[in-house]
Amino acid sequence: MIGRLNHVGVATPSIEASVALYRDLLGATRAQTPFDLPTQGVRVCFVDLPNAQIELIEPLGDDSPIHGFLAKNPRGGQHHVCFEVEDILAARDALRAKGATILGTGEPRIGAHGTPIIFVHPKDMGGVLVELMETPPASHTDGAH
Repeated sequence: MIGRLNHVGVATPSIEASVALYRDLLGATRAQTPFDLPTQGVRVCFVDLPNAQIELIEPLGDDSPIHGFLAKNPRGGQHHVCFEVEDILAARDALRAKGATILGTGEPRIGAHGTPIIFVHPKDMGGVLVELMETPPASHTDGAH
């Protein structure tokens, strides 16, 4: 069921400071233009790597779900890992059949790559918040937004 690692989500109080960190300390040279994702309450910026992406996530507005994470981790930190799946509904149903908890309503929503996503509760994933996303079109897998 599980496909390739698409990205690692990193919550941050400042996308600009985080882009500078990945650029200056690790030599990342391809950061995309940040964009707002109001339906999820976040501002997002992808840092392209040769084999995956870092998804920088900053709160957007007072209702952002990232505020709670940043309250516990004021400097930010790893928020989730995201794996691709061929069929998001089949993946969701298989996980539920195995007893895993899908967060929210359980219905997929559209994520930052424009494809359906779900999140699996960390208690069922060894303490890691896991995002599953339907494999995006080729234009999204090569680092393009």
